[in-house]
Amino acid sequence: MLLNCVAYQDGKKLADIEVRQINEYLRLPQCFVWVALRDASDAELDTMQAEFGLHDLAVEDAKHGNQRPKVEEYDRQLFIVLNTIELDAVDQLRVGEVHILAGPNFVLSVRNGSQQSLLGVRQRAEREPELLGNGPGFVLYALMDAVVDRYFPVIDLLESDLENIEEQIFAPGSARSNIEQLYELKQRVQTVKHVVNPLLESAGKLWSGRVPTVCEHNREYFRDVYDHLLRINAALDTLRETIVTATQVNLSMVTIEETEITKKLAAWAGIFAAATALAGIWGMNFERMPELKWEYGYPAALGLIAAVCVLLYRRFRRTGWL
Repeated sequence: MLLNCVAYQDGKKLADIEVRQINEYLRLPQCFVWVALRDASDAELDTMQAEFGLHDLAVEDAKHGNQRPKVEEYDRQLFIVLNTIELDAVDQLRVGEVHILAGPNFVLSVRNGSQQSLLGVRQRAEREPELLGNGPGFVLYALMDAVVDRYFPVIDLLESDLENIEEQIFAPGSARSNIEQLYELKQRVQTVKHVVNPLLESAGKLWSGRVPTVCEHNREYFRDVYDHLLRINAALDTLRETIVTATQVNLSMVTIEETEITKKLAAWAGIFAAATALAGIWGMNFERMPELKWEYGYPAALGLIAAVCVLLYRRFRRTGWL
């Protein structure tokens, strides 16, 4: 679906135009056309290819979707794939795609499978005509910056979830629940990592060394995007390390709880073993036993058994086994 098609000249908006008018404006000096599509059909992409002279491989990738984040250069054109990350109604991560094709006098953005609107990017760019005068390169930066900046709230949410789990680690009886939550969190972090890591590798091509013609006058802006990606990647690495540490601590707590239970069982077993041993002694069926004819033999035996049990109980309590 076509969202908007706008022509700009010297950093200022000329007009909202029809697709059939694109070629007319492309011939104007210092003019470029910015087209935004959402969930574009093959027919729409074919039309854009005819208007802008897009490379066949770039159009093929845009049609198929499910692309890894990347930056590819075709002569004087750039094809960039970005992933969007957003939360659904149950706070699960949903990954979409933004394909950006840019040339000396055009920018085409195609948003697929994402509810995140990029309309604010156009409004921001139009408020800065001196920067918009840098042409498609600045628009490309603005789109990338908007997508990357929306990763930060996701990182904050993941960090908040991890802090909540860490607060429960030392709560008795929560070991299984903590492990499940930590594993689920690790999967979410890995999802974001798969989005950020390849983009980090590709973003360096836009500001360091020989850069594409489209980006030549906007190196410092693309370096800013690269710095943001570095920060996000470092935060993800820290999250993964903390999750591993939290998992190890949680498993240690499980071992400690099991050890405590084992101690209690061993202590009660020792108490009952002593009582059983004394009862076994007086339960032997011999004719000549000193206590058989004694009037107080039975209560004395019970008293001795009780005294031994109390003594052992107090001993185990003092050592922390009970």
